[in-house]
This record gives sequence, structure tokens and C-alpha cells, in this order.
Amino acid sequence: MVGQIYVQMLSRHPWFEIRAVTGNTSVGKTLAEAYRGRGHVPEKYAELEVLPSDPSRIDADLVFSCLPTKAAREVEPRFAEAGFPVVSDSSAHRYQPDVPLIIPEVNPEHLGLIETQRRQRRWDGFIVTTPNCTTVGFALPLKPLVDRYGVRYVNLVTMQSVSGAGFNGVSSMAIMSNIIPYIEGEEAKVADEPRKIMGTLQDGEVRPLDIVIDATCTRVPTLVGHLEVVQAELNREATVEEVAETLGGFIGLPQQLELPTAPRRPINVVQEEDRPQPRLDTDAGSIPGMTVTVGRIRRGRRPNTVIFVSLSNNLVRGAAGSAILTGELLHVTGWLR
Repeated sequence: MVGQIYVQMLSRHPWFEIRAVTGNTSVGKTLAEAYRGRGHVPEKYAELEVLPSDPSRIDADLVFSCLPTKAAREVEPRFAEAGFPVVSDSSAHRYQPDVPLIIPEVNPEHLGLIETQRRQRRWDGFIVTTPNCTTVGFALPLKPLVDRYGVRYVNLVTMQSVSGAGFNGVSSMAIMSNIIPYIEGEEAKVADEPRKIMGTLQDGEVRPLDIVIDATCTRVPTLVGHLEVVQAELNREATVEEVAETLGGFIGLPQQLELPTAPRRPINVVQEEDRPQPRLDTDAGSIPGMTVTVGRIRRGRRPNTVIFVSLSNNLVRGAAGSAILTGELLHVTGWLR
């Protein structure tokens, strides 16, 4: 499903042009024959042949990878070793100390790890990763709070759409009229990834942010959009109005550089007491699906605690869109030849 979002977004991209697509069971088919689940293949790519994931078969300047973890662990290093820059939204390499884990608005300076990675692994290419789709939805609004107030503890409860599990990921009989209060491996990812993302890059390594995160991740019967309830304990007191202003006013390097896939505002604060909602707000913003919508900002009963609800498009901002925005950042900062 994410691969098809890549194709849709790249088909109208002003900088990037698709040169090749690769697969496994679909090798030898046209892209139109292999396509399913998210509408129709863009006409100009319909007859593109699906190739094996073999670097020797590919002529390109940049590789986007949305492979399953096991395949990514084997395939992505082969491309990097062959000289390709790889932007991956797989979890296979996120936790390796010399691999950047990037949210473009949050930690663009971590691209400096590429030099460490190339030196240590002695390859010309590199791997850059983007976070778990759930992590993006709360780490992005957490960043301005960390910068302005400091954050020592976060308790997170997620309500994740079925598209996050893939086209065949959750059976209809399991999820219809139901909520599944467990997603394998998810809670550890969202507890650990923000510490690396918001850590400090020093002397070629990332020193993780000193923060504790507890998470409960659930699967709910919505199609697209991960809704998350965030309770953050700040290092100092802040009013609801100050928090709303801090979130709504936040911009990052992609906005300053006016990158094609960067929304004008990465965080949209809504005032309605019953928003955000997946049906209404998943595609909000100047670049549909790239804005995280935050609402229901309120004070908690514990000192210096703020609570809010965050909504992100798990297929766009949580996957393909974040990777494409990372590719744009690599281009303008000189990492692509």
C-alpha cells in the first residue's frame, strides 16, 4: 500500500521521476498488473516492468524502500554498498547507531551521520530511515514542546487504522465492530524512536534525549489515519494557550526551504472540541496528508502536564510522504549526486 502511495506522489513530483520499480512476487508484471488496493496506477507508469531488487538492474540517483523488515535487512545494504542513496521507511536499520532516523522538520542535522556510516562501512551509498508511522504522529508535535519547555515523561495511547497493517494485514472478521488492544512490536518502537530522533548529534553519534515514554497501541476499524492521545509532563508550567501557540507556530527546515512536499504548517491546531477526526482531518493541510492535526489541548491534573489528541495520515506523513520529503532534503543539502 505504501509503495503505491509513493507512485502516486512521485507521478506529479517536480524534481523526481520514477526510473524503475522492483518487487518480489510481481517481478515481470507491468506496474498496472501488480497494482492493487489504492486506486489506479498513473497512466505514464502503467507499462513499467517490475524488476528484481537487484542493484545491477537499476539506473537511478535515489532509492525509496518500503520493503518488509526481513527483506529490507538484506536488500537495502546491497543498494547502499553499490553506491545508491537509500531512504527507507522499514524498521530494519532504524536503531543502528550510524543510520540517521529522520523527521525532516525535527532533526535534519542528523543527516551528518551519513559521513560516519560511509566511513565505518566503507561504501559509497548510504541508508537513511524514517520512523514508524505512529512515532511521526506524536514526535512531530512533541518537538516544539521539548524545545520550549522540556519534556520528561510521555504517556501515549494510539488508535491505529487498519491500513497501517497493510492490504492483507488484519482480517475483516477480526476488526469489524472491534478494537484490538495490541500491535506486535509497536509499543517498543514508539517508546524508543523519539529518543533517537530528538537526541543530540555529537562527534558522529546521537546521544538520545532523556525522556521516558509509555505507550499502549491499539488497532481500530478506520481505514486511514492514526489517532493518538498524548499526555506530556513538561519541565515547567505552560498554559493551554501557550502550548497551542507553540504547536501552531512551529516550522522546520523543510518549510524554510519551501521543499515541494513540505506543508506550509506541519502542525495544524484545531479548536473544535470533537476534533481531530480521521474522516475529517487525515488529509488536512496545504500538502494533503503531510500535516499533523492536533486538538483537545488541555491541562492534566498532575503538575506541568498537558494532554492533546494528535492525528496523522499513516500512509503519507507516516510513510511515503516523509520519505519523499527526506529525499528532497538530501537533494538540497548536497547529499545526492
